[in-house]
Amino acid sequence: MSIDKTSAAPGTPEDHVVENPEAAAGAATVVDPRLLVREQGFAGYLGEFKRKMKAGDLGAIPVVIGLAIIWIIFQSLNSNFLSANNLSDISITMVGTGMIAVGIVFVLLLGEIDLSVGSVSGVAGASFAVLNVTHGMSEGLAFVLAILTGTVAGAIHGFVFAKIGVPAFAVTLAGLLFWNGFMLQILGDNGTINLNSDGMVAKLTTYYFSDVAAAYGLAIAVTALFFLSSFFGNRRREAAGVPSRLLSDTILRTVLLAIVAFAAAAVYNQYKGLPLAVVIFIGVLLFTDFVLRRTPYGRKIFALGGSVEASRRAGINVEMVRISVFAISGTFAAIGGLFIASKIASANQGAGGGDLLMNAIAAAVIGGTSLFGGRGRTWNALLGVLVIVSIQYGLALQGIASPVQYMITGGVLLATVVIDAVTRKTQKTAGRA
Repeated sequence: MSIDKTSAAPGTPEDHVVENPEAAAGAATVVDPRLLVREQGFAGYLGEFKRKMKAGDLGAIPVVIGLAIIWIIFQSLNSNFLSANNLSDISITMVGTGMIAVGIVFVLLLGEIDLSVGSVSGVAGASFAVLNVTHGMSEGLAFVLAILTGTVAGAIHGFVFAKIGVPAFAVTLAGLLFWNGFMLQILGDNGTINLNSDGMVAKLTTYYFSDVAAAYGLAIAVTALFFLSSFFGNRRREAAGVPSRLLSDTILRTVLLAIVAFAAAAVYNQYKGLPLAVVIFIGVLLFTDFVLRRTPYGRKIFALGGSVEASRRAGINVEMVRISVFAISGTFAAIGGLFIASKIASANQGAGGGDLLMNAIAAAVIGGTSLFGGRGRTWNALLGVLVIVSIQYGLALQGIASPVQYMITGGVLLATVVIDAVTRKTQKTAGRA
């Protein structure tokens, strides 16, 4: 059989040629239509939206629509709901739970669960209070040690899960009980330690950048960062010869983000200014999103959530990734615990209890992270916790009791999980799972 060496592609070694150039040429023209969306402009995105609707790939659309409906309903019931004061309080309150939810997102991407985050957050707050207030340790050192307490706790859970093979549910359930008891032990008989109102931790939720330039400056920075990232990302795609977004599309997205960012800045400046807690939370979301989407480590997490066996055969150190993810979850639980302690200006025996665990997990799931693993972003924590805290504040303004709040939040979570399950089933039918 003769071989046509002229059919070899440029740069292809001569000993690796195509035996059937006609078939190869035909195969080369078969391009996934999803890759052409960015080059087709608005019509392409409209077609892509329809395709995603049929495939059940709705992304964050249901959450955004749901949040808009929640705000409209509560604003119609009470005109103070969308006031600058209330919205500022909502954004500060959500940070503690949101930080914990960021860690939960990492664990859910593996298709696992961490039930210990509430207790670990309580231990972090209690550890800081005992070290700083009771024993007089410097705030900076006590702060670092409190966070490391969460890191160590998470690493222990991950080790037992990854190395010994105990299910994550059982390990973290045991951790929930153990760390709650540990928190009660270190707090002692008094049970409550008040924090220094002028201290570093207290200022996490009480400090505001009162200069109007701060809020608008952050809005400009976020908008510019988004545009530059998108623009140069498109340039790299063009240089690589793959489809990229049209410049008009990038500009449209930037304008929409700018509207949201500057509207938020205007709201903050109508009250006390830009809260420090919000700045830190946005920074954490940007950093963790970069880690998950732009680094080899992040890709390993997604791969592991998709298939453990395939990841192992691809050379991924499954055990180390699992341990590190649970350590990350513990770290963010500790950070969230410090923000919660800052909000109530104390560490007490009730820290980490109540509905905190439920709300942290619900925030990640409601925001769009799949319980089945392999799908989600840390920005889901922001959307989810914003929904939950908005419901809580809206019901509180109406004077509705906590039991009803629990039932409504539980209903929202159940609806989200049902949507997630249906979406996954639809994607399997469409051949995308």
